Amino acid sequence: MIGLMPAVAMASGNESGNSFSKAKKELARVYDDHRITFYAGCEYGKKGHVNGKSCGYTPRKNEKRGRKIEWEHVVPAWAFGHALQCWQNSVCSNAKGKPYKGRKCCGKTDAKFQAMESDMHNLVPAIGELNGDRSNFRYGMISGESRVYGRVDFEVDFKQKVAEPADAVRGDIARTYFYMEKTYGLKIGKKERRLFEIWDRQDPVDGWELERSRRIAAIQGNSNPFVDSNPVSAALEAARKSL
Repeated sequence: MIGLMPAVAMASGNESGNSFSKAKKELARVYDDHRITFYAGCEYGKKGHVNGKSCGYTPRKNEKRGRKIEWEHVVPAWAFGHALQCWQNSVCSNAKGKPYKGRKCCGKTDAKFQAMESDMHNLVPAIGELNGDRSNFRYGMISGESRVYGRVDFEVDFKQKVAEPADAVRGDIARTYFYMEKTYGLKIGKKERRLFEIWDRQDPVDGWELERSRRIAAIQGNSNPFVDSNPVSAALEAARKSL
């Protein structure tokens, strides 16, 4: 389970002041020369259209949503928002005076939620259908290797509310969770921590993950230390400078 820890656990985070909408526009530029979807490894065009043939993706059910990318929160908005008053209570009202609560309300009224929602270190381009199917489910391991998205290595157990990503992005996911914990005080459960520690070791930082962290830092003012301070990152940086 993911929850909130006391504020003393927080480190310097996203201070860009960007809205979620603005963050997505900035990310489009970050990924402009690396337009590859996160879970499936599909190519996508400048306007977000997914090339399913590039990765063997076929829709499970929602063909329309599978045609374009969406910016997916690795740590779901529910995980860092559901405990806030703006999520639980109807503290907002629309133009007609009707009260409402939840993510939309938090996005308008809570500065910490706004910073977390628009933090680009926690956002990745995902096929819309996969983003929708993952929902706010936790990551984990699922028995069997059912392929319901063509050749794409991504499974969802809707009953148990678990999503299993491919080996190639498991370390990226782990380091994102560690970042959100350190930066915003989110607490990672013991079982999930053990899994993420394994994923972090099995899928080390690669060149794109390091470059992505650098580009995001240039925009929102902070990097992901679990990427930049990783021993593999030091080796990659030394190799880059030797070229």
